[in-house]
Amino acid sequence: MNYRENLERTIHFEKPEWIPMVFHINPACWNYYDKNVLNELIVSHPFLFSEADRQRLKETKLMPIEQAGKPFIDSWGCVWQTTENGFHGTVILHPLENWEALEKLVSPDAKIDSGRGPINWHQVAENFKIAKNNDKFAIGELLHGHTFLTLADLRGYENLVFDMADNNANLWKIIEMIETFNQQIVREYIKAGAELIKYPEDLGMQVGPMISPSYFRKYIKPSYQRIMSLAREADCIVHMHSDGDIRDLINDMIDCGIDIINLQDIVNGIDWIRTKLKGNICIELDIDRQSITKFGTPDEIDKFILEEVKALGSKNGGLMMVYGLYPGIPVENVKSLMNAMTKYAAYYS
Repeated sequence: MNYRENLERTIHFEKPEWIPMVFHINPACWNYYDKNVLNELIVSHPFLFSEADRQRLKETKLMPIEQAGKPFIDSWGCVWQTTENGFHGTVILHPLENWEALEKLVSPDAKIDSGRGPINWHQVAENFKIAKNNDKFAIGELLHGHTFLTLADLRGYENLVFDMADNNANLWKIIEMIETFNQQIVREYIKAGAELIKYPEDLGMQVGPMISPSYFRKYIKPSYQRIMSLAREADCIVHMHSDGDIRDLINDMIDCGIDIINLQDIVNGIDWIRTKLKGNICIELDIDRQSITKFGTPDEIDKFILEEVKALGSKNGGLMMVYGLYPGIPVENVKSLMNAMTKYAAYYS
């Protein structure tokens, strides 16, 4: 069974041979860890890193938004700044902090612009062909923070919350602008041959969501439903990601028509995830980066991954797992994570 077939069986609960595992390495890690040690870990874990992955990691270049000391202006006019290479940082200047600027706001052109810079849709289509020829999915992805966070970037979070409380007419105008842009991006991905489209947007905090369920239903959910319906109508798999505690929003998110939900483990609770989601929707579990993998022992990490696999996995499928490595995780813990993800991927085989 190749990677594509196994992933498809996982998503549709059709008895895959292994649990899909992804180990993401943030670009900042290459300045934090000894490069030789990191490369040795990558080479010694071929299940997690194919030859193509290893080549891609060698050629990793920082995007403008990830460069420290160089403020970046995105295509909406938001000014971003980061203090460490490899991290996106935060918006420090909001172009719509005052509503007087609204009449000058111009939406990016989705035919040439991703929202954070130029995009070549011909090249996207070629990349999709290459992926399919290599038994991979052609995956399109909206900008991280495509709707709610774009609103917050434009207005500032506090202003946005007041706008929602006031049912501000101008807010509806920019929601429509953002949604129209996102619809155009989705259509371009579909035209290029996408088979799976990702909709990443952080909605959760450490405890609870950043937006109340009632405001989510009123201002955000309708846009989600419309931009996701485009993918569903084109028979694309719909993938949703959110960091943080999203338990109060999960029913509405599922109602939007998602096939895969990427959510964090500890902040939402493994027991809750098992009770609420297991067997009902494909779970892509975002493995803890705050406590056990940073402060635990290698043995504790091994047991932790096994416990998650037992709690959420099944011979029928429905579980994927992903870990994002960022600076600060001890090397011995990184190795233990890679070992455990490799070993327990085959737990149900």
